[in-house]
Amino acid sequence: MTIFGVPPQLLFGQLLLGLINGSFYAVLSLGLAVIFGMLNIINFAHGAQYMVGAFVAWIGLAAFGVNYWESLLLAPLLVGAFSVLIERLMLRRLYQLDHLYGLLLTFGLALIAEGVFRNYYGISGESYEVPEQLQGGMNLGFMFLPLYRAWVVVAALGVCFAVWFAIERTRLGATLRAATQRPDLVQALGINVPLLMTLTYAAGAGLAAFAGVLAAPVMQVNPLMGSNLIIVVFAVVVIGGMGSILGSIVTGVGLGLVEALTKVYYPQASAVVIFLIMVIVLMVRPAGLFGRQA
Repeated sequence: MTIFGVPPQLLFGQLLLGLINGSFYAVLSLGLAVIFGMLNIINFAHGAQYMVGAFVAWIGLAAFGVNYWESLLLAPLLVGAFSVLIERLMLRRLYQLDHLYGLLLTFGLALIAEGVFRNYYGISGESYEVPEQLQGGMNLGFMFLPLYRAWVVVAALGVCFAVWFAIERTRLGATLRAATQRPDLVQALGINVPLLMTLTYAAGAGLAAFAGVLAAPVMQVNPLMGSNLIIVVFAVVVIGGMGSILGSIVTGVGLGLVEALTKVYYPQASAVVIFLIMVIVLMVRPAGLFGRQA
């Protein structure tokens, strides 16, 4: 039995990989969208923050016995706290300038972080063991589903939904959106807008670190893992619409599945299909699928 000429085990296996990749795309692009939507900063350090989150988990386990579940909380907090310093000391000076300055600064920070970790750990990669509670898998008949990969999808999409709900359906989210549009008016109402901006950048960086911890048992933890992924994530953000929360989530998962199907039916195009879609979307709708037209 085949599905459009492809064995079901191969098709569903690739779709599972696509869903996992799409979950990472969604979490990472969500962090980028939150930062850009509030701060108007194109955060090219996002891939480095993702990589640092994975290394925090690996170093925590190897050196201090910090388990996976503790790292899921610790890594976003540590990366977020360090990002507070970056925002306060550097990014805050660039908010009134062209987007290019923020991009160049964060790109430089990403190169520094990557260089430091390459100097100490090389590029061969370090393995991170799947937590004991999530080892093994389930036989679904048409495919074998590893428990950890199922957990990655559930955890990533759960966090994405929680962030979307917080921004779109709560008073805090309404305040953030208002501060984006009219920071002077929100400041006049007694709300500390600079603090909101600092916490927003820290939250976006924390999302990247959370994705890094999720990725650690799936991929080799190495200094290049962020730079290998960030270009694709930026394409996802552009397709979904810069600053669009819903666009980042839907587009991230959808493009992960499209990429997986391309690997099955036309493998030669799998490395460029997301960028081809980006070109087409920009030609038809420059603001992105879910972005606001100027």
